[in-house]
Amino acid sequence: MLDQFGRSIEYLRISVTDRCNFRCQYCMPVEGLPWLPKQEILRYEEITEIVRQLAPLGLRRLRLTGGEPTIRPDLVALVQQLKAIDGIEDIALSTNGVKLPQMARELAAAGLDRVNISADSLRPDRVKAIARRDLGFDLIAAAKAAQDAGITPIKINVVVMRGINDDEVVDFAALTRDYPWHVRFIELMPVGELRELTWDHVVPSAEILSRIATLGELRADAGPPRGNGPAVYHRFAGAPGSVGVITPMTHTYCSTCNRVRLTADGRLRTCLFGDHEVVLRDALRRGEPLRPLFEKALAEKPKEHELLQMRVGGLRALSQVGG
Repeated sequence: MLDQFGRSIEYLRISVTDRCNFRCQYCMPVEGLPWLPKQEILRYEEITEIVRQLAPLGLRRLRLTGGEPTIRPDLVALVQQLKAIDGIEDIALSTNGVKLPQMARELAAAGLDRVNISADSLRPDRVKAIARRDLGFDLIAAAKAAQDAGITPIKINVVVMRGINDDEVVDFAALTRDYPWHVRFIELMPVGELRELTWDHVVPSAEILSRIATLGELRADAGPPRGNGPAVYHRFAGAPGSVGVITPMTHTYCSTCNRVRLTADGRLRTCLFGDHEVVLRDALRRGEPLRPLFEKALAEKPKEHELLQMRVGGLRALSQVGG
């Protein structure tokens, strides 16, 4: 499972729906998007079959994304099906956390290993403003529900936006001194139709680390014991959790990219911000083997993204590909 540049691809992000119960400023237009027709969306059995065909080629790690994956009915059943596939070692979930208090134990029992919770504020009024929905989200309750269910490690993803939530980075970092959670600050990625958020809203990772260092000395750290992503981690002395930064704008990490993405309608996208993709759904529904298509996709996977040039491959919103 090597691409044309010798990168080992063992990680698949699976978007199970394009829909979301939030309308986060950096992710989806407030009016939403034209939703995919139901017949175009992969059934759980089809997702499972795709993974079953790719696992013998070296696929080992999966992440379920959306939109918001927990709003698709019976997500637990998909986790169970994927967990039963030989070769799959790790299943993670990216979620806004709204439904975690109700779903965490069932997901853990089905085989979910890890969870990433998107949380861009600790203040209810700001959560409502950034998400442009008021669903009563409580980060602490969501993370504790996952922790109590035995899902670990727990990562908290914070998209930092200047003038919107950047004054909370110290408060988020402080959580890692009290809980065994891993807070990751992500540089804003202005894309598609969401360009009311611009370079002026980007807070570089160096500035973020400088601000949170006011809490105490930060030391380089390995971060959580399991993970697939490009975060660089630090830790306060004696802290049970860690602080990470993800830097798509100031320091690209394309040279170590280990992933591809499966969209909700069955397109294998080889770069989040590229325009290269291979349609798997149609071949799957015709009963054709997927290996030739997957090998073609890896042979054409681009060397790096073009986000800094604002060329994002027709991507209207991050919600379309699960971020």
